[in-house]
Amino acid sequence: MKRPIAVRALDGRRIEVVFADGVSGALDMSRSIGRGVFAPLRDPKIFAAVYLGDHGQIAWSDEMEICPDAAYLEIKGNLTRDPVHA
Repeated sequence: MKRPIAVRALDGRRIEVVFADGVSGALDMSRSIGRGVFAPLRDPKIFAAVYLGDHGQIAWSDEMEICPDAAYLEIKGNLTRDPVHA
């Protein structure tokens, strides 16, 4: 698993992720916000509360998280679908 070491919310419904190997970039979350389990992320305060979970997941709660491997592939340009639904 690719291990993220930092995550923060950005303007425009994006999050910045930094990985231990130096890879970093922004993920556009706009396609997922408001859908299914990610519906609460419409609230800017909730969206801004993104954090790294105990197992390296990019999360807002136990129910709202993104697989770090899929996020890594998306940032590197090796994944063409939304990392939330990988």
